[in-house]
Amino acid sequence: QVQLVESGGALVQAGESLRLSCAASGRIVENWAMGWFRQTPSKEGEFVAGIGWQYGTSDYEDSVKGRFTISRDIAANTVYLQMNSLRTKDTAVYYCNAGSSMYDVSWSMPLFPWGQGTQVTVSS
Repeated sequence: QVQLVESGGALVQAGESLRLSCAASGRIVENWAMGWFRQTPSKEGEFVAGIGWQYGTSDYEDSVKGRFTISRDIAANTVYLQMNSLRTKDTAVYYCNAGSSMYDVSWSMPLFPWGQGTQVTVSS
């Protein structure tokens, strides 16, 4: 089993940027995809962004396209989410997880239990 630890969340103002990190312990299988998800009181496990571990192909939820960038460092076993032009609606707890495919990630079907996540709060 892979354990995932998210970090980098903070309180920021609208328009500012943050970079989230997700450190994985254990082997990430080459054909998996890694994803970032977010949770608010009204919405659970919303897909934000995903990346294929082997080839780095990516996918994004429509509201973050052009503002967020997902990347991965294979050697460091780490996934990142660069978030620019943050909006108040981006306020959520952000989680990372793995999926057996990009399809599973984009439909929020993770392989592992959710971790503790990292809180992102965007003030107006």
